[in-house]
Amino acid sequence: MNSPLIWRRSAILFFSVILFSQPTFAGDTALNDNARFLAGMDVVAGSALEPLAKDKSFVRHSRFLNRAWAVLDSTQLSRVKAWSTENLKKTQPSLFYMFSGPDFLYANAFFPKAATYVMAGLEAPGDIPDLTKLSRSSVPKELSALRASLRSVFSYSFFITKQMKKDLYGRRLTGTVPVLFVFLAHSGKTIESVDYVYLDEEGKLNLADATAQAQEKYDTVGVKITFSGDDKLIQTLYYFKTDLSNQGTEHSGFLKFCAQVGGGDSLIKSASYLLHGEEFSHVRDFLLEHSSTIVQDDSGIPLKNFGMKDWNLEPFGSYVRPISLFHHNYQPDLHGFFVKRHPHPLRFSFGYQWRSGKSMVLLAMKEVTRSYAQQKALVQPAKLDEVTRK
Repeated sequence: MNSPLIWRRSAILFFSVILFSQPTFAGDTALNDNARFLAGMDVVAGSALEPLAKDKSFVRHSRFLNRAWAVLDSTQLSRVKAWSTENLKKTQPSLFYMFSGPDFLYANAFFPKAATYVMAGLEAPGDIPDLTKLSRSSVPKELSALRASLRSVFSYSFFITKQMKKDLYGRRLTGTVPVLFVFLAHSGKTIESVDYVYLDEEGKLNLADATAQAQEKYDTVGVKITFSGDDKLIQTLYYFKTDLSNQGTEHSGFLKFCAQVGGGDSLIKSASYLLHGEEFSHVRDFLLEHSSTIVQDDSGIPLKNFGMKDWNLEPFGSYVRPISLFHHNYQPDLHGFFVKRHPHPLRFSFGYQWRSGKSMVLLAMKEVTRSYAQQKALVQPAKLDEVTRK
């Protein structure tokens, strides 16, 4: 047998496999390429976005986001993670983050091990980003608008609703999904899948069309993003556009969906003090009933609504009067509680009072909490293969 001939045939076969097989990439290659590009990070070699990554507009975009991220991580996120490690010893498999907008950053920093994140706000999901469908000349303006939408969270730790409406709409990169992509990429996450979903009145999850018309058609429409981190465990993020007022939750199915997810923990930050009013009492009551732990600022659930015999409350930081826009939401009893309890120090900003020494966190933990096994026995979380396809 001719050995050189065998070697040549083997070599041809080997290099054919190398040349014509699909490049390996954890997760969905296109989704992650777009997420990394929007985040100002390097894209995979050979990516369709590689030429765009050489443009001056991307270099400027990358420089801004990487600098801003470095500052945010050192002054905020790393400190939040340290606080979480020290104070949140037992967390539940689900996290409810009402009035969140696209703020995955703090949800992940406080509760990095949540299997399911349920986030909700008034902003529509918008489009799944695909930079290859944009003209090259339009990319700089889109990146500039994206940076504008991120400035408040980088500067103050929260989104300004009115500013978000201006920055997230009327462009090619619209809605909350591009922002979520940026945060997932910078948090070291790999996106596995993205699906548009909506809820019916019974809280049943259905797949929705990826159109702007579909997003306006339903009371509660959103996206389901599955992703993984360094540990390779799959986590799920639901973001819903929905009305969280009592009138809105009557028929939206949102709270019924949350109940099906099962008991969990809650994060409340910069929530416009909406939970102080009776028009949002349904959400407030749901969180008190279904949460094992609540991490919040003073814009969350008022102190008077916690049954002291049911909750162990720990104060952190300093409680000062709300900013002028919400001055009427001052809580004298919360001030007295902080004075009496000698709160623990807080090394990061949180909520509207973002300046050093003025932020507070109220950590509320139920005296008796169900175990993870008990939670699963009560209600099984919704699964993608159980979603009704329309």
